[in-house]
Amino acid sequence: MTDRRLWSYKEIAAHIRVQPDTVRSYRKHGLLPPPDHVEGGKPYWYADTVRAWVASRPGNRGRRTE
Repeated sequence: MTDRRLWSYKEIAAHIRVQPDTVRSYRKHGLLPPPDHVEGGKPYWYADTVRAWVASRPGNRGRRTE
């Protein structure tokens, strides 16, 4: 089953336990995948996209994510 909820910087930040500005910086430096949806100029990612990105991040030591 796929998770089609759209996440903003705030939800991504909460998921990886950082500040939203850190997630913005990741995007600015090309570390975040391209947004799945843009609405009113604001980027959004599907929850599954974020989870796949988190799993593939360098330094991911197999941490369990909620």
